[in-house]
Amino acid sequence: MPDLPTLALFCAFTLGLLVVPGPAVLYIVTRTVAQGRSAGLISVLGVHAGSVVHVAAAALGLSALLAASATAYTVVKWGGVAYLVWLGVRNLVRRGGGGEEAVELRVQSKRRLFWEGVVVNVLNPKTAIFFLAFLPQFTTAAAPIGPQILLLGLLWIVLGMASDGTYAMLASALAGRLRASARVQRRLEVGSGLVYLGLAAWLTTEKA
Repeated sequence: MPDLPTLALFCAFTLGLLVVPGPAVLYIVTRTVAQGRSAGLISVLGVHAGSVVHVAAAALGLSALLAASATAYTVVKWGGVAYLVWLGVRNLVRRGGGGEEAVELRVQSKRRLFWEGVVVNVLNPKTAIFFLAFLPQFTTAAAPIGPQILLLGLLWIVLGMASDGTYAMLASALAGRLRASARVQRRLEVGSGLVYLGLAAWLTTEKA
């Protein structure tokens, strides 16, 4: 298994990567601003439940298959694009109430928020390939690779939940007054839709 200095170096590199806002952070922040702190934290859980899938796949060697098979990569990639486009268009065409009066923000169920987070992360094949490329750099040939990747992946998830949870808490603290009017609510819905479409556009540019 990796020794303590190697694990410390891995944690340092991981935190450096996680604190830079990426698609997952944008998704979590948007959900937090739109629906509140609990929605953001549930989105964090969903995103990193998706990370569990990628870690398990990497540990079992399935990520190697995805990286080697152009067909498998393409299917997962475009499935993710289609889902993100659907989410984005749904938010853009949703009709708000209009006016400036205070309104109750439309809240999705906790289950839906969680599974949207899972799907957004699971349907990103670059995450699987990233784990395949990054995690093995901190393993040792003196021990079985699978358990080492599993350990490193679990560390990644713990650090990721801490980092993304911090983003959700900060977004919640800054967003309270933004949800006071129907106009702002509609802008948040449009912003959320644009984020989904932006994620889809980003995914189309990524290559295996």
